[in-house]
Amino acid sequence: MTDLEKTQIQIGYIPLLDCVAILWAKQRGFFAELGLEVTLVKEASWASLRDRLAFGFLDAAHCLSAMLPAAALGEDQLGIPLQTALVLSHNRAFISLSQKLCFDLHISAQDNAQQSAEKIVSAIQTQQSIQLAHVFKQSIHHYCLREWLALANAEVAEKIKLTTLPPPYMVEALSNHVIDGFCVGEPWNTQGELLGISQIVASSQDIIPKIADKVLAVTADWAAQHPHTHRALVAAIEKAQQELQTLEDYTEVWKMLVDFNIVQFQCSDSIHVQKFHSIQNIIRNFVDETSVPKVEDFKWLTQQMLKWDNPIHLNDTMIENISQNCILSLTK
Repeated sequence: MTDLEKTQIQIGYIPLLDCVAILWAKQRGFFAELGLEVTLVKEASWASLRDRLAFGFLDAAHCLSAMLPAAALGEDQLGIPLQTALVLSHNRAFISLSQKLCFDLHISAQDNAQQSAEKIVSAIQTQQSIQLAHVFKQSIHHYCLREWLALANAEVAEKIKLTTLPPPYMVEALSNHVIDGFCVGEPWNTQGELLGISQIVASSQDIIPKIADKVLAVTADWAAQHPHTHRALVAAIEKAQQELQTLEDYTEVWKMLVDFNIVQFQCSDSIHVQKFHSIQNIIRNFVDETSVPKVEDFKWLTQQMLKWDNPIHLNDTMIENISQNCILSLTK
């Protein structure tokens, strides 16, 4: 494509299951088909990814959706506007607790989200030290943890001090008794269960609305300067998303996830079979019929930020404007 403003592209990602469409677009040559030479850059944390995207070291990135309204409000301490034209996943996070804690508090697989929250809150109120972690202050994972605890006690949910850790460190931190539980996306919950360390006790889908979790983000300035390149990036990833939704044989996808060190455990159609098919099902359903961002999602995220992060007042018009500005419409 001769109208591309830039052809050599750096895309940042965090090793999570929902970066799979970006990786698959690269693997299948969908970027190259559109004239893009893409380099995938694994980042150590959401903070480093955000900073490198904001300051131009990355052209685009696999981003937490809540980073966009946070940037608009200056809550990220940078205030460099970020935008998205593509949702990579809707909420597919899970809350996992250490198996020992589950045993001690009699938390079972039969407990619903409120029941497990009530047992945790009851322990906290009796002065038991329970340390929970999420991936980033502005994330559905943070808000999911707060809303989960609020099912039992809103005051505890507001006052509890939570730890922030990059997703790949969650299981290790739990194993080393640094934390007692976490909210994170896959495959880290599954890894914790297969190692016998943690137990999934709740799904974000049972606690918060169906909200965009990860998006392909760019800075507003970059989008304005590279409209054709941006459109090509989105088109290639959309093609990967569509193929992943209909793919019957996931052998190559699984191998890719192992090669990228995202999946670090044995799992197949003959080993840990239920987990294998569960992960495939998650990949197929990261996005539904459309991956177009919705204003309502960013309104909810902004409201959650005001509720849990910074109790400043914004009227409905301001929230609407912030949410609209997070989304970039790509006209054909």
